[in-house]
Amino acid sequence: MNTKKMKIRSNLNITRRFRRLRVTEPLRSMVRETELTVNDFIYPLFIVPGNKIRKPVSSMPGVFQLSIDEAIRECSEVYSLGIPAVILFGIPEHKDEKASEAYDENGIIQRAVRAFKKEIPGLLIITDVCLCEYTSHGHCGIIKDGEIANDESVELIAREALTHAEAGADMVAPSDMFDGRVRAIRTILDENDYPNLPIMSYAAKYASAYYGPFREAAESVPQFGDRRSHQMDPGNSNEAIREVEQDIIEGADIIMVKPALPYLDIIRRIKDRFEMPTAAYNVSGEYAMIKAAAEKGWLDGERVMMETLLSIKRAGADLILTYFAKDAAKYLRDESS
Repeated sequence: MNTKKMKIRSNLNITRRFRRLRVTEPLRSMVRETELTVNDFIYPLFIVPGNKIRKPVSSMPGVFQLSIDEAIRECSEVYSLGIPAVILFGIPEHKDEKASEAYDENGIIQRAVRAFKKEIPGLLIITDVCLCEYTSHGHCGIIKDGEIANDESVELIAREALTHAEAGADMVAPSDMFDGRVRAIRTILDENDYPNLPIMSYAAKYASAYYGPFREAAESVPQFGDRRSHQMDPGNSNEAIREVEQDIIEGADIIMVKPALPYLDIIRRIKDRFEMPTAAYNVSGEYAMIKAAAEKGWLDGERVMMETLLSIKRAGADLILTYFAKDAAKYLRDESS
């Protein structure tokens, strides 16, 4: 019996011990496979008309609707933290059935872009391109005979993208999920001497319940129906591959999956299949759940924030749109100091 025990003990001594590389923080850091940096983050901003406006979004603690002057201050902080980019969502003064202010050269986003490029020229300005914030009915396109008209909507979305380019945007990001909109935007940009302006397409955007807080922030709740006629069904995975492939063919430079956490498998499939620069949107509902649980003391909000962002990067995202960007940047700065 003693001989048998000795043999077992001997075998244990030559078994690989994975814990050896987990004993200290320097060891863990040296062999870590996935690293988050501030260069991974894009910070969303909600821009409203007026001055000195900093209106809290009740369902998203720490997020505000900002007038342009206040947003400039916010962007200055973002830039000082090393975050390379923001993405802008606009709430217009007036809404109508044709989303007129979306493609007005003096619309809220067009004015904001000009102001930001003047005051913080080093910050990358991305603009969300959609009509939902600008329509009186809250849908992403034009209503015709009781239905959302794809082609008529795409024409206006392309015009909107062009006005963003003319204002000085560094990148446009169509989020509508209508067929053919990437091709239409690429065509109108090229024809108007913006061949080098990149397109980040919301290529696999799901009809998700996680968008609720965003719709409060962007004031874009549909007045009737929902968006399942053009956003993807949550049960579909192969369709995401087809959607992404089509957007790449039409000229997308970066492709995005939205939301991130419920669709980590989609991020990984897309990254493995296309090896394209890939973004993921850590959406409002994901943010709000963590914030709410942290406020209740049910979890460590900071640790869960970083673990969440790391999981999105590990799944294959090169870029992460997240309302946590500032907090995560501060965390990474403090960790490295």
